[in-house]
Amino acid sequence: MSTYIWILLIIVTIMAIYLLYYTYSVARAQKVKARFDSTIDDSVKEHPYLKNPIFVSLIVGTILVAGFIFYYAFR
Repeated sequence: MSTYIWILLIIVTIMAIYLLYYTYSVARAQKVKARFDSTIDDSVKEHPYLKNPIFVSLIVGTILVAGFIFYYAFR
C-alpha cells in the first residue's frame, strides 16, 4: 500500500470525525423557537440525528471515500 494512500486515509478520517463533531455541536446548540418554526414531525423528534441530512451525507460520503481508498489500495 502506497504512503500517499495512507496519508489520504488519515486525512479523510480526521476530517470526517471533525465534521461529525462540529455538526453535532451546532445541532445541539440550536434552540427551536415555536413562533418562527413550523411543527416538527414526531418521527423527526424521536430521531433528530438520523433524520438530519448533514449527518447522513457525512456518513455516506465517508463510507464511499473509505471504500474507494481501500478498493484501490488492495487492488
